[in-house]
Amino acid sequence: MSSICFYFQVHQPYRIKKYSVFDVGRDHDYFKDENLNEKGNKAVIEKIAKKCYLPTNQVLFDLIHRHPEFKISYSFSGIALEQMEEYAPEVLESFQRLVKTGNVEILDETYYHSLSFFYSDEEFIEQVKLHRKKIKELFDYEPRIFRNTELAYNNELAALVEKLGYDGILAEGWEHYLGNRSPNFLYTPKGVNKIKLLLKNYKLSDDIAFRFSNKGWEEYPLDAPKFCQWANAINGNGHTINLFMDYETFGEHQWEDTGIFDFLRFLPEELLKHPDNNFKTPSELVDLYDSVGELDIHNVLTWADTERDLSAWIGNSMQKSALRKIYELEDGVVNSRDRKIIDDWRKMQTSDHFYYMCTKWFSDGDVHKYFSPYESPYEAFISFMNILNDFRFRLKRIRVS
Repeated sequence: MSSICFYFQVHQPYRIKKYSVFDVGRDHDYFKDENLNEKGNKAVIEKIAKKCYLPTNQVLFDLIHRHPEFKISYSFSGIALEQMEEYAPEVLESFQRLVKTGNVEILDETYYHSLSFFYSDEEFIEQVKLHRKKIKELFDYEPRIFRNTELAYNNELAALVEKLGYDGILAEGWEHYLGNRSPNFLYTPKGVNKIKLLLKNYKLSDDIAFRFSNKGWEEYPLDAPKFCQWANAINGNGHTINLFMDYETFGEHQWEDTGIFDFLRFLPEELLKHPDNNFKTPSELVDLYDSVGELDIHNVLTWADTERDLSAWIGNSMQKSALRKIYELEDGVVNSRDRKIIDDWRKMQTSDHFYYMCTKWFSDGDVHKYFSPYESPYEAFISFMNILNDFRFRLKRIRVS
């Protein structure tokens, strides 16, 4: 038997605006984005709402009513939810309607979609608490499963997440760590007592998320029957098929005219034609299946780029410097007890800011350029550091007063 587990990441950052040295000391509103035009926060949310969130939510709502056994899961960054509340309340309402069906699980993550675990346990825990509070407030839901930013994972993270009370954690199912083992089983992270590890089947996930509209792909075009043949082949050699991807896959990364929505509409019906297939959420997988063994992932594993490490965020000196300097301010910021200061500092931790500073080339570099509102990684770095200088002045004034 194979249980199909759909997990979707829903995240959009508060993009910092293009901020010059002449703005330092004069402009403290880092996230108002009039000068970012179509790549500003409000414009991006409104565009993705129209292209992805609203139509995909409707497709999934219809599928749940057509197939009561169909189930899905999400994690929402706190700052994405904030922007929905401000710019697109109809999107938030549509997600709330989906959750009320009872066929949707919500996962926890860091509120600000940050890399805080790798810099400060205290800040990481605080952001997780803030996220839990937001999910309870908006959805009346208490998550049991954790998903870290960009699926960034190692043994130490699993141990801490277990201490926080979670039953499961997500990671990339990469052969480098799996060896000849399959990502289609649950594992136990090294050094924990009971938390279980759910691994992304990245080949099948990426067939949808990245290769679906690639006319140069040897399997193009991909339709639901073909995909289900690949999924059905796993029966007898795995307990679960974890299809993890960004929600923007539907309508934004893969545009409507590629046929992605039709693919999604027909996929559950095709999967259910096999008598051994079913749909489960991550917590249901944890309850249903035993771990088949220990998995030791000591280095940081992510779902990004060909290296599957943190190099998309810390791969050059600009990124390392910016991250180091933002976390150096932690004690002063927290001790200030100034809500605006703390919130701005946390929004500046969002991983996307450092992703925009990435200088990778070739295929990975093309992905980085697509998502960036800046002309170059250097422009992203300059804007960030100018804002950081202004932020230091604000923090210093609070200390003096």
